[in-house]
Amino acid sequence: MIQLEKFVLSNGLRVVVHEDPSTPMAVVNVMYDVGAKDENPSKTGFAHLFEHLMFGGSINIEDFETPLQMAGGENNAYTSNDLTNYYVQLPAENLETAFWLESDRMLSLAFSEKSLDVQRKVVCEEFKEHYINKPYGDVWFHMRELCYKVHPYQWMTIGKELSHIETATLQDVKSFFFKHYRPVNAILVVAGNVKTVEVRRLAEKWFGTIESGEKYQRAIPAEPKQTEARFKEVNADVPLDAFYKCWHMDQRLSKGYFAADLITEILGGGGSSRLYQSLVKEQKLFSNIDCFHFGTVEPGLVTIEGKLVKGVSLDKAHQAVNEIVEKLVQDGISEKELVKVKNKTESALAFEDMSVMARANSLAFYELLGDAALFNSDRDQYFAITADDMLNYSRQIFDTNNSNTLYYKSTQN
Repeated sequence: MIQLEKFVLSNGLRVVVHEDPSTPMAVVNVMYDVGAKDENPSKTGFAHLFEHLMFGGSINIEDFETPLQMAGGENNAYTSNDLTNYYVQLPAENLETAFWLESDRMLSLAFSEKSLDVQRKVVCEEFKEHYINKPYGDVWFHMRELCYKVHPYQWMTIGKELSHIETATLQDVKSFFFKHYRPVNAILVVAGNVKTVEVRRLAEKWFGTIESGEKYQRAIPAEPKQTEARFKEVNADVPLDAFYKCWHMDQRLSKGYFAADLITEILGGGGSSRLYQSLVKEQKLFSNIDCFHFGTVEPGLVTIEGKLVKGVSLDKAHQAVNEIVEKLVQDGISEKELVKVKNKTESALAFEDMSVMARANSLAFYELLGDAALFNSDRDQYFAITADDMLNYSRQIFDTNNSNTLYYKSTQN
């Protein structure tokens, strides 16, 4: 269990402090409660575009990287369908440098046609390189549109279409920034060799005078319960046929989420998993296969994906996957398997928590979910899951009417 302190500035910025004197470093993590799901369906990819724009200079600081490097720091960021996160790690004695930098780009970016044009080109090249020209790069465009009919998880973080970023205007960008990147819509986590009193002083000094903005109120349509199996076949210039199948699962704070996480580990967690042992090692139908979920805040997807051995038909591979899943649904798992998968999960959580940067990120995420203190209850949530819970939840997830199947066929065969 880790200790933390929380307070809220007058402008609505939530601040979480985790003191850890065992490290000489400090982490400043700013998480914005905005992701790809918050975009206009006709203007997607903006949250990811801002991940780039936020490093392009702010109103008082033209160059973000140089002063940070001079202070011995490093930084990065990532965007998901649910959130946008920026983090800086630096020697604790230089903590104020991070406050200076992060507060200025929250205050306002240095919006210009030149900056937008540069970052627009970067994002467009990324879109082409990783999603248009790369083998299998468009798989999740097809799969998300198959799985989601109304929820904005139907598009990827990079955006639904390249044209949405190509045609983004400076006014579009400004409006998106001042709607979402405000103190009232942000969480500041400071962790490492810091003191809460000093963090409070620096937070008030650097962030306290920034205008709060209006609290963003989501009105995202819930995805209706799927009532029939869906199927799609795509032909592509790739070396091997690939198989993808998804089922809808519960949201992040539900009991079902933790059961699903353990189920995916049983089915696809490494070389000892059921899918790998049977379909790769024994039957030699797949060259690789995996089972995972997306860990989304709102109801997400359990996924099985794999590339087939040349000459194996997609129908045969599909049938073999269904047999593995059906055995789980019929027989459940043994207590021995359950203990093994829980121990593996506990080890993964403990290993991740060794990093102060990972802890800061997790605290921000749990605060976004409702309370940073949820960080301390994850292990208990996993260990509360029983074999019967997993059996019952697997029957709920792996209902045929809840399935979405994509055959991604090679035209090279």
